[in-house]
Amino acid sequence: MFTQLNPTIPLHVMEKGDGYAIGMIDYGQEHNLIWVTVLNDSGEIWCAPNPSVRLGRNWTMGRKQSALIDADRAKAAEPCADCSEAVAA
Repeated sequence: MFTQLNPTIPLHVMEKGDGYAIGMIDYGQEHNLIWVTVLNDSGEIWCAPNPSVRLGRNWTMGRKQSALIDADRAKAAEPCADCSEAVAA
């Protein structure tokens, strides 16, 4: 079942970035929910499985950024080991 979300939901897709969920796909009890998400930085649309999705922060609701999102952003900011070795060589 596909559900279009109106309004959209701000969220963070692990290892992809911040975006807005525009829809949700539910394949049933044996599967994760799938969040159809538009990413802010690239404009890409990804279908992200539920374990990879975190709600975005919402100041009005008192929801602060989670430690998992902070760790994911820090990891994304690190240069990859392969890239560093190539530059050093």
